[in-house]
Amino acid sequence: MKFKKLTNDQIIISLDRLTRFKATKEKYLRVFSDILTSSLIEPKLKKNDIEKMDFEILTKMVSEIFNSSFSISNDYTINKKLQDFENSIFLNDDETQKLLNNTINYIEAIKLLSDDVPVNLKWLKSINNENPLKQRKTHLLKYPLEKVILVEGITEEILLPVFSRFLKHDFYAEGIQIIAAGGKNQVVKMYYKLSQEVKLPIFVLLDKDAEDNIRQIEPRLREHDRIHLVSCGEFEDLLPKSLIVKTVNSHFENFLSITEDDLQEDIPTAKILENIFKTKGLHEFKKAEFAKLVRDKITQTSDISSEIREIIQEINFTNKSLDSRICS
Repeated sequence: MKFKKLTNDQIIISLDRLTRFKATKEKYLRVFSDILTSSLIEPKLKKNDIEKMDFEILTKMVSEIFNSSFSISNDYTINKKLQDFENSIFLNDDETQKLLNNTINYIEAIKLLSDDVPVNLKWLKSINNENPLKQRKTHLLKYPLEKVILVEGITEEILLPVFSRFLKHDFYAEGIQIIAAGGKNQVVKMYYKLSQEVKLPIFVLLDKDAEDNIRQIEPRLREHDRIHLVSCGEFEDLLPKSLIVKTVNSHFENFLSITEDDLQEDIPTAKILENIFKTKGLHEFKKAEFAKLVRDKITQTSDISSEIREIIQEINFTNKSLDSRICS
């Protein structure tokens, strides 16, 4: 086998992708395929050839290329811990175990990682510590994961962790992965996929108009999973009006001032804000941008509505009967 050595950037990117929250076989095959296609000189292999390879051969080839940049090491402690971690999170078949049973030289590779890296790589750097749960809680590493939160949109993804942290439940300390699916129909598809792949409890948060989508999920709802249906409207409608007013008036103080009365219309909060932005000649209202502004203004308990408190309590409580796991 003739190949080019991986660059340091390629090694770091590979480590990052191998430790993200994604189905084991899917991410390992992607990373291993990228390593072979970018480095292998002889034999010449196309992507289709790689996908059909025996996983044991594939793993050995990738390990050899990866390790060519480092001194020889027979310490596979990290490899075993990563294998145990992946198997604790995902439902992996025997073929996937061949990918996990690699001899990648993590011991040397993690020395390339700076302090300013994504949280999954910070966790990888600390994985050899004796007490991973203590490390996670102390240093907010998020890994090892214990729960998945599946939401419709970016607003929930941005704000739920902040509200939760203000109530003394830090997602990173408690091993919670939040995923924005991009709409209620995508939540259903994502739940179907995750419920077949992961062992972790899944908490599903849906807007009020997603009752039909809940009926699609219910037949597949696992014992330790849970659904919360927003009591009225969208997640944005759960934000206290005082918090919205504070956010708008603080950020647009030279152009715009609103009161809680401006938010009383019987239409969704996001639509009200969209109309206000348009009327006042501001830039287009975007949920993600506004959620980031709101995030910076959460400073007191009154900034958290009763239903958001309820949602966070439910996230931290999963062992309920099927009837009580469907909340509306």
